[in-house]
Amino acid sequence: MELKDQINNERLPKHIAIIMDGNGRWAKEHGKQRILGHQRGVQSVREVCEACAELGVEYLTLYAFSTENWNRPLAEVTGLMTLFAQTIKKEMDTFFKNDIRLNAIGDLERLPESNYKMLKETIDATKDNKRMTLTLALSYSGRWDLMQASRRMAADAAAGIIKPEDITQDTIDNYLSTAGIPDPELLIRTSGEERISNFLLWQLAYSEFYFTPKYWPDFQKADLYEAILNYQRRERRFGKTSEQVTK
Repeated sequence: MELKDQINNERLPKHIAIIMDGNGRWAKEHGKQRILGHQRGVQSVREVCEACAELGVEYLTLYAFSTENWNRPLAEVTGLMTLFAQTIKKEMDTFFKNDIRLNAIGDLERLPESNYKMLKETIDATKDNKRMTLTLALSYSGRWDLMQASRRMAADAAAGIIKPEDITQDTIDNYLSTAGIPDPELLIRTSGEERISNFLLWQLAYSEFYFTPKYWPDFQKADLYEAILNYQRRERRFGKTSEQVTK
């Protein structure tokens, strides 16, 4: 039986988040420039997006560019921004073919003006697609997200819009850049690294983590299916005992 056929569609994670790591190391091991690793990684993005949409995963969030990535060599950052613009334009057919709505989170105004404009146009063009929401985390970090949420809450508290004593976990959820999106049930990280690298720090509190040694350019549909099957073999207790969960 193929891996895809083993998946229990009634126990699919509603939201999958992925740290797409290893593009540069893949390129180095293949004797290529780092940007070519990123280009190869675009193929994996397409495969995983299509696979998630086909399965019925409702939300997919990809860590595409962190706030710390701005500190990389200028040539690599410039190449990534160029690749991003080219990819968004080329993948428009993929979005509509698979009924995917594009979304983005992060300090987006730091993006080059042309990239920001193209991103906004694509988000607007796909806003009525309903099969799956693809969120790109661009110029994003979990600490940035908590910082901007805290500033906005503080401003609203000072304006009398909210009272500090009324702030709950739901309040914080609503001020984060992911407001309206459920927390990920499954986090996947490629390349063998086992850390979350400042990604969705609040939202990953009860996510299941799946680490694979494969570099992102080598991550294909079968690898996604294996990650989901691994997730489905786990017992999610949320602080309860096994007996409480199985009642």
